[in-house]
Amino acid sequence: MACYLNSETHVDPGPVYVRENGQLHMVNLALDGVKNSLQKPRPFRLFPKGFSVELCMNREDTAQKEKTDHFIFTYTREGNLRYSAKSLFSLVLGFISDNVDHIDSLIGFPEQIAEKLFSAAEARQKFTEPGAGLRALQKFTEAYGSLVLCSLCLRNRYLVIAEKLEEIKSFRELTRLDLSCCKLGDEHELLEHLTNEALSSVTQLHLKDNCLSDAGIRKMTAPVRVMKRGLENLTLLDLSCNPEITDAGIGYLFSFRKLNCLDISGTGLKDIKAVKDKLQTHIGLVHSKVPLKEFDHSNCKTEGWADQIVLQWERVSLEAVRQRKDAESRKAAQYFYQKRALSEASRKCPLADTHMNSSGKLQFYREKAPDCHEPVLSQESKKSKKRAFEQSEQEQSAPQSAKQKCVCLAVEDWDLLNSY
Repeated sequence: MACYLNSETHVDPGPVYVRENGQLHMVNLALDGVKNSLQKPRPFRLFPKGFSVELCMNREDTAQKEKTDHFIFTYTREGNLRYSAKSLFSLVLGFISDNVDHIDSLIGFPEQIAEKLFSAAEARQKFTEPGAGLRALQKFTEAYGSLVLCSLCLRNRYLVIAEKLEEIKSFRELTRLDLSCCKLGDEHELLEHLTNEALSSVTQLHLKDNCLSDAGIRKMTAPVRVMKRGLENLTLLDLSCNPEITDAGIGYLFSFRKLNCLDISGTGLKDIKAVKDKLQTHIGLVHSKVPLKEFDHSNCKTEGWADQIVLQWERVSLEAVRQRKDAESRKAAQYFYQKRALSEASRKCPLADTHMNSSGKLQFYREKAPDCHEPVLSQESKKSKKRAFEQSEQEQSAPQSAKQKCVCLAVEDWDLLNSY
């Protein structure tokens, strides 16, 4: 090397680097020879301290989304570039989540791995894609049911219902559902879906301020009244702020035998005293003198693996609405949501009924069964129990033909049953 450097005919090779004792030194070349670099050794850095680098591997420009790198690169404070290979599980999880809509079935797949797969697909926003998101979500809901979503809150989210109706209908085994202030109306497809067997597990249903009438209540209760399926397990029902529900519509609610809490405040009732007596006689609900905490809309929240997906749907829906700035598109969207145009004031959700005091609320609850250690019942309660017992004996002693006469179906009920 020294002979080569001292040669007169050599071509300047540029700087020469020498590693000694783990440190890298640069040897400076001169015309008269090589200067001794060992006199003042100075460490040399290949990268400055503020240097950062991004290495792109296995990228495809034609793909909609970039694939994940197979390596994780980090740059330390000391100026060293380090990398570590991703685990095979992470690589496979990323590949399957990118193609989650092509999965045939997840039935029998371990729940722990399925949850990680769901989170990976959610991070890639696969469930917001039209078509593919619905197919992927159906695979999870068919296999895991309530783990994907056990409680769904769509309060005042009529845009999400309009844009993602099929995705919402794919959820199975829901126990709590809040559709308050969505202006559904009697003819909405989601209201008909409530009577499906897939939602027979719903125990709490909030339908506050949804432009419902007696016809909508009749449709919602028809499967329970006749076929004993649908919302037969309902324990809490909120029908407040629906002024078109009258005394006749309340009569359809007597089929909900498991109902423990009912809110019919702000409805079009005329004979309130008669309605109170009927509710207490038929299903044992007593009028509450104080507002019930079950109707404060804080108990029903979106819970499950898909809780963040609902937020993604809302962001996508709001972004789509912002792009429609002309008045005609807004009127068309309003007509699609509730079959008639709405004013801006009517879309406000009256969750806080400031105009209605506690005495004006019509909230009912079921009294707990008295304990054997409690004092003796009053004379009036004994008489009511005796009347109920006599009525039950009369029903048991009645012939079968008399019982069949009690089940009277209107023409509208038969039309509803034929549609299922």
